[in-house]
Amino acid sequence: MAPRLPRSAVALLLAGLLAVTAACGSRLPERDAGSSSAPSGREPIRVGVIASSTSPVGGAAFDAPGEGARAWFAELNAHGGIGGRRVEVVGCDDGGSGVGNDECVRRLVDERKVTALVATTAYDYAGASRVSAAGVPDIGGQPIGPAYDTYPHLYGIYGSPAPRDGDTPGWHGTLYGGTEVYRWFRQARGARTAAVVHYNQASSAAYARLVTRGLEKEGYRVVREQVDFVLPNFRAAAADIRRSGADLVFDALDTHGNAQLCEAMDDLGVRVTAKVTNVQNWSESVARDYADAPRCRNSLWATGASRNHDDTADPQVRAFRAAMARAGDAAGPLSQWQLEGWAAAMWFTDAARACGADVSRACVDRRVRELTPYTARGLLLPVSFEQLADPPRTRRSCLSVARWQDDRGWVGQGPGMTRTCFVVPQIPYRP
Repeated sequence: MAPRLPRSAVALLLAGLLAVTAACGSRLPERDAGSSSAPSGREPIRVGVIASSTSPVGGAAFDAPGEGARAWFAELNAHGGIGGRRVEVVGCDDGGSGVGNDECVRRLVDERKVTALVATTAYDYAGASRVSAAGVPDIGGQPIGPAYDTYPHLYGIYGSPAPRDGDTPGWHGTLYGGTEVYRWFRQARGARTAAVVHYNQASSAAYARLVTRGLEKEGYRVVREQVDFVLPNFRAAAADIRRSGADLVFDALDTHGNAQLCEAMDDLGVRVTAKVTNVQNWSESVARDYADAPRCRNSLWATGASRNHDDTADPQVRAFRAAMARAGDAAGPLSQWQLEGWAAAMWFTDAARACGADVSRACVDRRVRELTPYTARGLLLPVSFEQLADPPRTRRSCLSVARWQDDRGWVGQGPGMTRTCFVVPQIPYRP
């Protein structure tokens, strides 16, 4: 199973820290894509890409998976499409609101009749029940909320063992996540003490409690640092981290807060084994985001469930990077979310090709299930949807680990993601 606790950071933090500023409305189309020279004169295959591009988080934070998917489909169309049919990408920016998301779903599913949604990255996936009811496969979406652990026909990029009966998330409203990230740092880096920094805000504090429980389960001494959401004193937090002798720093902060914390740590000479971040921040933009904190920047580590996008020894990664380079200004800085969007589009393509001439919603949905566990030709840890009746108490979980180095970018750590695996306890939490 892919690591769940780190990924829940996105759900808890983005849904809570900035909810009061949520935008309204939707915009369609949002960079409709596809080769202008169709491989044939036949009707194109339409797929939808929903992204909260103008979300309250700002800075096009949710665009990267869609960028990766568009790059895949551009390459696909340049080489004949699917059975000679061009893939037409119909984008929709839901504005980061539930109302906007519902409108995007209505227009893509009901009006544009898309065969599938691909690489959905929605701040508030309010239209998920409508997608599921229509039998539209949603393939490789980012699990920012609990929708991918709730509804059938929705296939998150990391999989789910939950029943997904369309009623409550997980098992009667409870989800479970493993402690493999904390186990890895304890065994591979000898870490014993961890600091967890969070805001005095409900969602941030909730995620910090979740991280703390996982760390304590793995035998860490945990030091929690709370800072004010409006007027945070990161220097005080950094000073406490230094006094604690922490090996690791985890956080329940936004990107700006992380950068400020890193600057304070550099100013006070705080040295740690790792400042651990999540897959959303596994991006080339860290050089810019942490420009004023070089020491802390070079202690950034990221964990996830996909192959490092800087692993140029891998041919699939090289193909991805070449396509993103050809996309040019249409895409942002290279990132792990882009690679996962590329993998999501590959997943749709493999399912659609298996359908032959019948590229329908029902066939693609069936083929997606038949293709699991799915690895996107080695780019993903095996993705599956077991629909277990009872939650697991322990689970064998693998992870991908990388460290930022200024002269090399993100450098993979350990023996590789398919061999960095542990049997770990599963911790319950409510989304």
